[in-house]
Amino acid sequence: MTTFRDALAAGPLVLDGGMSNELAAQGHDLGGALWSARLLRDAPDAIAAVHRAYFAAGAQVAITASYQATYEGFGRLGISRGETTALLRRSVTLAREAAEAAEAAEGGSAGKRWVAASVGPYGAMLADGSEYRGDYGLTVAELTRFHRPRLEALAEAAPDVLAVETIPDLREAEAVLNALDGLGVPAWLSYSIRGATTTSAGQPLTEAFALARGSDAVVATGVNCAPAADATAALALVRGLPGVVYPNGGGVWDARTRGWLGAQDEIAALAPTWLGAGAALVGGCCRVGPAEIEELAARLRPSTADR
Repeated sequence: MTTFRDALAAGPLVLDGGMSNELAAQGHDLGGALWSARLLRDAPDAIAAVHRAYFAAGAQVAITASYQATYEGFGRLGISRGETTALLRRSVTLAREAAEAAEAAEGGSAGKRWVAASVGPYGAMLADGSEYRGDYGLTVAELTRFHRPRLEALAEAAPDVLAVETIPDLREAEAVLNALDGLGVPAWLSYSIRGATTTSAGQPLTEAFALARGSDAVVATGVNCAPAADATAALALVRGLPGVVYPNGGGVWDARTRGWLGAQDEIAALAPTWLGAGAALVGGCCRVGPAEIEELAARLRPSTADR
């Protein structure tokens, strides 16, 4: 049976785009502390529809809606640990069902679809933008204890890979790598960045990528949720592992209006540069939708047609 590691070695694979922008386009209010994770309980069909839309656009990997889903975050709203575990597993199930439906609809002609269980940083649970600053004042041991239960719940749902994403600093990266130990599920480790050479906490990206390279669980490393130009330059610093890159779609986030200002980037045009820099996982993050992923997939189609 082909594993995600096998598929990655044969890369590139096309990731999906932003979950939140598509849910907002459906008319869902994402203003609460749980962001899109709330809909795992309140509107799971909406999440499934987003996964289906991205697969139809040509994505080969769906990233689950669990980025902001944590025991602590759900607990603050009175959701029990047992229900939280069920919701984390549901995030994987929704993506898996969409993947299987896409494969069946195409009769296997477009290859296998994969499920990546999203693991957001501690800062995502705080819902105050801390994932773009890092350094929460917690020790590595404390951060490891935060991440391990959620990773265990997601791993038990049998995703193909864990998408450890938007990690802002080396301390949290070390904690997540500790928490991955023994789970038996591969992971990619993707950082949020400040400029093109440092993590959001200001540490050298070369050190961050080296930390990822030292883990047997990590199959790719890179950056996400960053301006396309910065993400592209940062990707060139990856050594010894396949790269992963899925930048934002352009513009600047306005926290007051909770919307994006400015023009969108042409991320599909960057695909050749990404592949030249060693990327094996390419896609989009905030403000990237199915139309952009369809264009990106079309650019890569000569490379992916045989899988």
